[in-house]
Amino acid sequence: MRRRQFITLLGGAAAARPIAARAQQPAMPVVGFLHGGSPAERAHVIAAFRQSLGAAGYVEGQNVIIEYRWADDQLDRLPALAAELVRRRVSVIATPAGSVATVAAQAATTTIPIVFGSENDPIKAGLVTSFNRPSGNATGVYFLSGGLGEKRLGLIGELLPRADLVGLLLNPNNPLADATTAEVRAAASAVGQQIEVLHASNSQEIDAVLASLLQKRASAFVLSPDPLFFTRRVQLVTLATRYGIPAIYTSREFAQVGGLMSYGPDLPDVWRQVGNYIGRILKGAKPGDLPVMQSTKLELVINLQTSRAFGLEIPPMLLARADEVIE
Repeated sequence: MRRRQFITLLGGAAAARPIAARAQQPAMPVVGFLHGGSPAERAHVIAAFRQSLGAAGYVEGQNVIIEYRWADDQLDRLPALAAELVRRRVSVIATPAGSVATVAAQAATTTIPIVFGSENDPIKAGLVTSFNRPSGNATGVYFLSGGLGEKRLGLIGELLPRADLVGLLLNPNNPLADATTAEVRAAASAVGQQIEVLHASNSQEIDAVLASLLQKRASAFVLSPDPLFFTRRVQLVTLATRYGIPAIYTSREFAQVGGLMSYGPDLPDVWRQVGNYIGRILKGAKPGDLPVMQSTKLELVINLQTSRAFGLEIPPMLLARADEVIE
């Protein structure tokens, strides 16, 4: 009887060892992902993010979990979504597409590392106190969005050399609005072009200001970067097409939904850099020790289908400089 009990105990101990070994294995890290938009039309940037994580040694579903939270263009949902990720006890939060999501994440936690992609100066936006030593729990990538108004105006001039009145659409609540206005006014003055500055801070005002451009017979308009305009990109492109007003937008996502052309940051490059920092933090780096990087890669996207609808012929030299042509 004692011998049978001894064998049973040995067998139980042997069966228990694998369970104990599994229990001692480290838990798979969880990356929180917070975005103000939706997954639609973002496959290329999500792929860049995953590729960068993979290069750092983290493959989704194999040795890292990614918890996605999309606000579906309802930015007021971001605080609640950020709080969900904090309750999920994620290892790090990625906010690769703008400062609005980053502000929501920072309000939800002061301890979980945050890696952002910011379209505004992250110091002026209050995300960090220094580029070289961010301190706190956030660092990330600052991509150029301001300072490009003059270049966008120049591209409109190449496409429409006889354009006389050009609209400049801004959100007056954007911290870069005044600087962009001054920049574009100066550039227009240098070439004798007239600028009509238009302000819109909601969907109804977008309708009104584009209708006013039609009444004033504007030759084209230049869009200034802002989360509201990105959210309302289909509305903007649809109205521009309906009114027959050529426009240059701020990122490829506008051209992908029918916008004539866009000039702005190479967003896949930004998301790759965010993924790289996520990997370093998962390996033990502290966000306060990782300097804020600046992505300087820019891309020009031209939609030939839209140019044909407008009856416009893209100059060969302009077409040759395009990073992507949508046909």
